[in-house]
Parts: sequence; structure tokens; C-alpha cells
Amino acid sequence: MEPLLLLFDEATSVLDPELVGEVLAVMRRLSDEKRTMLVVTHELRFAREAADRIVFMEAGRIVADLPTSVFFEEPPTPRIAAFIAASLGK
Repeated sequence: MEPLLLLFDEATSVLDPELVGEVLAVMRRLSDEKRTMLVVTHELRFAREAADRIVFMEAGRIVADLPTSVFFEEPPTPRIAAFIAASLGK
């Protein structure tokens, strides 16, 4: 199979920490292969490493749609900055 797009919806949400690492490793390999993926995740470290763009949603609405570097280095709202800080332990 050679799908054009891979969809992942919280692929690690109910896994124990060892399995989370394994799943993220597979997803990193797919990213390294330049596979197109749409990933819904709270794993911000992974998203920062693997994503080209970040779409941040809140209450079912898109709040931001930015290149990854801009999203993390210049969060567009205080709410997003707080979410990043809490998620990454900053």
C-alpha cells in the first residue's frame, strides 16, 4: 500500500509509555520518508519535531494555522503560549 495521506487521531492517547515511544518512532520514520500525515495529538514534542504546520483547535474551532517554527517560537495568543508552556514543561 502507498496511501497519499495517513490519518492519526490521538494514536498514543491510551497507550502505556513504552508503547507511546514505539508508535511515535514509527510515525517519525514515516515523517522522515516525507509521508503526508494528518495527526491529531497532544504530544507537542513529537509535533514540534515532525510537523510542517500546526493547527491549534479549541472548542471545535481553528484558533491558529501556522508553520511549526512560528507556532512554537511566536505563539499567536496568550492561551496558546500557556498551552505550549504547560505541555512542554516550560
